[in-house]
Amino acid sequence: MPIEYKTPDVTPLGAETLAALKGVTTATLTTILLKKGLRNVWIRGAKPIRTGQPRLVGRAFTLRFVPAREDLATPESWSSPISTRGAIEAMPDGVIAVVDAIGVQDAGIFGDILCARMAKRGITALVSDGVVRDAAGVLGTGLPVWCSGVAAPASVAGLTFVDWQLPVGCGGVAIFPNDVIVADDDGAVVIPQALLDAVVGAAVEQEAMEAWIMTEVERGVPLPGLYPMNAETKARYEASRK
Repeated sequence: MPIEYKTPDVTPLGAETLAALKGVTTATLTTILLKKGLRNVWIRGAKPIRTGQPRLVGRAFTLRFVPAREDLATPESWSSPISTRGAIEAMPDGVIAVVDAIGVQDAGIFGDILCARMAKRGITALVSDGVVRDAAGVLGTGLPVWCSGVAAPASVAGLTFVDWQLPVGCGGVAIFPNDVIVADDDGAVVIPQALLDAVVGAAVEQEAMEAWIMTEVERGVPLPGLYPMNAETKARYEASRK
């Protein structure tokens, strides 16, 4: 009888929120979150594995590793219900898998087969402060990946898998299940779920404002008073939107 994996409750993102965040850079999001008092939101070490990946948005589905312990970190552990395999089968489509690999650089958390399964299940992306293995195969799956690089050894060479859908510290950033991840060429940023609506509204406005500022720069307007806006410039901006 096949094993049944419980899929934790994950709140789907609304279509409007998803579309809005796909139009907002991670750079803009870090600025908006900074204005709200959050400085530590950019996941260190999570770099796009290939150029030209689209900006992606999804709820965080968290996975957690701890340092390897020899009695637990074995190839046999891959058959356990509490394993990376089990976690992948529990992921609902549309999420971004956020893997806390404690920054380990010499043990690949996932390889081509696991990434292929994630792609087949409709997982939006993989984000980690660790590394992957089977680089050519992972690229061939088409799964968008943000990580620290590649390494040949398997995860159990340096890591013990613990569980999924728990709070994690990925790249030095606290991430909770159902937080929202936005990833682009500048890396990956977390938006706490409680701040989502406020951040989306402010970020969309910031992008519109900066697009207008760029048109002013292109026509030769000096930066002082333009960026950031003084009262006169802000009045011109507001008038342009009417």
